[in-house]
Amino acid sequence: MNGGGSEEAAEAVTAAAAPVGAPLQLEWKFAQVFGERTAGEEVQEVDIISAIEFDRTGDHLATGDRGGRVVLFERTDTRDHGGNRRDLERMDFPINRHPEFRYKTEFQSHEPEFDYLKSLEIEEKINKIKWCQSANGALFLLSTNDKTIKFWKVQEKKVKKICDMNVDPAKAAGNGPLVGPSISTSSKPYTANGGCLDKPLGLSNDFSFPPGGVSSLHLPVVLTSIETSLVPRCRRIYAHAHDYHINSISNNSDGETFISADDLRINLWNLEISNQSFNIVDVKPANMEDLTEVITSAEFHPTHCNMLAYSSSRGSIRLVDMRQSALCDSHSKLFEEQEVPGSRSFFTEIIASISDIKFAKDGRYILSRDYMTLKLWDINMDSGPVSTFQVHEYLRPKLCDLYENDSIFDKFECCLSGDGLRVATGSYSNLFRVFGCTDGSTEATTLEASKNPMRRQVQTPSRPSRSLGTLSRGFRRGADTSGADTNGNAFDFTTKLLHLAWHPTENSLACAASNSLYMYYA
Repeated sequence: MNGGGSEEAAEAVTAAAAPVGAPLQLEWKFAQVFGERTAGEEVQEVDIISAIEFDRTGDHLATGDRGGRVVLFERTDTRDHGGNRRDLERMDFPINRHPEFRYKTEFQSHEPEFDYLKSLEIEEKINKIKWCQSANGALFLLSTNDKTIKFWKVQEKKVKKICDMNVDPAKAAGNGPLVGPSISTSSKPYTANGGCLDKPLGLSNDFSFPPGGVSSLHLPVVLTSIETSLVPRCRRIYAHAHDYHINSISNNSDGETFISADDLRINLWNLEISNQSFNIVDVKPANMEDLTEVITSAEFHPTHCNMLAYSSSRGSIRLVDMRQSALCDSHSKLFEEQEVPGSRSFFTEIIASISDIKFAKDGRYILSRDYMTLKLWDINMDSGPVSTFQVHEYLRPKLCDLYENDSIFDKFECCLSGDGLRVATGSYSNLFRVFGCTDGSTEATTLEASKNPMRRQVQTPSRPSRSLGTLSRGFRRGADTSGADTNGNAFDFTTKLLHLAWHPTENSLACAASNSLYMYYA
């Protein structure tokens, strides 16, 4: 009894000493891979994954590629639990098995086009995929390339086949021989019950049935081999509404509308109406020479159907309330970080451009990704980000090289965990990083998109050091190694992990490395 009490007391002391709100660092493990390359295999350009998205339940995953195809995956490891999995997720009950997905179907979403008015080729590459509310067992999703958005319905249809005609094999030589010998030449046709008809419908007077009917002819009533096939169907096409390339689409929480954004405009659509949209944001100046920034990403608030946020190439995020006016030319809140005096360089504006923004599930925070950092913003505090995470600070001495090979314009995506405790984004050499974003958390894990994700561990703090001396020493080390990170690993600008998604309810990540889809769990 006393020993047990001492152990309980020790556990209580340990729990009290642990920082409140700082969860333990996750140990990430490889789950599965789709489309893995063999050594030396050449990857076709059209097979490179360009978009990835979980649905709101996490039971389905969609990817889009540069060839205009959409591939759907479905989860298989939860079928044994049935409806109990939702109850387990609400409890503090761990599901020991890692998530498993399988290939479901694929379809050609977009084809290459040519704009004859502008003499412009329109690529078939899928820029974004967004899931819509499912209904009656059917899946719905939006996909877009640079100019055209499509609304897809994917539904299972049962196909029934006739396996037995129920005919005497000796007489089953065709319709002619089958019926011919059994037909009487009587002038009056007979019905099956022995009655007579002067002129049956569709038969002439010299065509008749014998009493009792034709014994060798039966209806094909045996249906077997019921097969289920997935049929994708394009329900609507939303076209001719953008002069510039579409960079974002986002569903509204009302389930009826969505937005699409290009460099200068954001349009509001109704899912049921494809020939009309409303322009709600327009940043195009009267004189294009006065253009100072463009829209880079846009997303609806997860719960408030009247609010949306969009980011710009100058590193700012604007929160918009559609109740203020029909054209949201003025923002309700502006989020941008103040520039440190004396820190400006040739690359300052380029690396400040925000490539992606995501709302947290509760709508309280916005996660943004610029070229060098992740920033977490509280929508109630516009003075600056609440957290800043250095993604690949060791590349700062290489900005000139990155500019010359256009890598500095790569658009990395970001994502948050469903519980809001962690954030993740990609980097070069097929690396991605996971950071803890709660108070007191120092979690910063670097993983590689491979079957051994922990092979390249980079132990660096999640937040930058305030010591300029330390930073300058780090820069000099990076310059000396000329092509290695702080851990001594060579980095490769040609392999980059741009697209990743976090499962909405579990610690599970899906990452796209070239044409391969890697999945991890913790």
